[in-house]
Amino acid sequence: MFIGVDHGTTAMRFVAIGNNLTEPLKLEVPRSNAASMDEEAIISLIESSFGVARSDIGMMAVTYSMGDSLTSFENLHSVENRGVRSIEGAGKKTGGGSRVFDAIRNSSIPAVLVPGIHDKSDTDPRLNVFSHSTSPEKLGIAYHALCKGIDDFILSDISSNTVTLAVSKGRLIGAIDACVFAPGLRHGPLDVQALRDVDAGRMSANDAFVNAGVLKHTQFSDRHELLEAAEQGDKDAILAFDTIALFAAMEIASMQILLKDYGSIGDVVLEGSIGEMPGVVEKINKHLDAQCHVLDRWSAAEGCAEIARDIATGHKEILGIPVNL
Repeated sequence: MFIGVDHGTTAMRFVAIGNNLTEPLKLEVPRSNAASMDEEAIISLIESSFGVARSDIGMMAVTYSMGDSLTSFENLHSVENRGVRSIEGAGKKTGGGSRVFDAIRNSSIPAVLVPGIHDKSDTDPRLNVFSHSTSPEKLGIAYHALCKGIDDFILSDISSNTVTLAVSKGRLIGAIDACVFAPGLRHGPLDVQALRDVDAGRMSANDAFVNAGVLKHTQFSDRHELLEAAEQGDKDAILAFDTIALFAAMEIASMQILLKDYGSIGDVVLEGSIGEMPGVVEKINKHLDAQCHVLDRWSAAEGCAEIARDIATGHKEILGIPVNL
C-alpha cells in the first residue's frame, strides 16, 4: 500500500492506493484535531482507517508547509527542520501538520518528503524574482493530473487562496504563489491599503495576507455562508465569486504565456473548494474560451500516493524534479 499526505489549509488528508484496492481509500483529519493527538494515535488512526499494519506500508509521500529548503524529493527521516527554511511567514499555524510529520518520522514507515517550488528550484529562472512559488501539495495535484494523461497543462488551485502552476511535457516549469497575484476566498496579495496598515502597526504582514481574500468585502464569514447568499441572489456574494473567477482566469492566462515559450498553451486544470464549483468553472471557461478539467479536493493526497508508488518502484524524477533517497 502507498499513502499520500496532503497538508491542506484546513485539514490533513490521507489517500491510500495499492494493487489490491479497486478505489483509493480516504481519510480526513482537521488540522486542529491532528494537533491534539499524540504520535502513536495518528499512526494507529492511519492503520485502522486503511486496514493496514505500518509494516505493510510500502511508502508514504508527505507534504509539509512550504517545503522551501528542498530542491528534490528527500527521505523524510533524514531532512533537517522538516524541509522548511522557517515556519514563520504566510499562513495559519495550528501544529497539526507538525504533529503528523513527527509521527511519521518517528515511525518505521518509509517516507519521502515532497519539495515546494522556490527561488532555488530548477524551474524557469524568470519566476525566481519571487522567493516562493508554490507549496508541496500542489505538486501532488499536478502529478495526479499527469497520471490521468495530461502532459501539458496549467493547474489553478482555488480555495482559501489561489495558486497556479505550469507543466510542460510532464515537467513543472513554474508557479505563481498565493501572495503574488490572484486572491482566494481568504488570502491574497497585499494592496496599498494593506501596506499602509502594516507600516502603521495595525496588523502584521501575515495578518494582512490571510485577510486579503474576497471575503473581506462581504459580511459573510466562510464559503458556506457565501454560497448560500449567492444562491439567494445576494449581490456581494455573487460579486465575490465573480471576482475569484476573473482573477483566476487572468492568472491562468499569464501562465499560458509562459507555457508558450515551451511550445504549448496546454489544457487548463482546476482544483480546490472554489475551483470545483460549477458556477466558478463556467465563468473561468467563458473567460478563457476553454473547457477546463476539474479535479476534486482529494487530488493532492491521491497524487502524493501516486508519487510514493512511483518512487518506491524506481522513478528517479517526478515532474522533472530529482528523487534523492
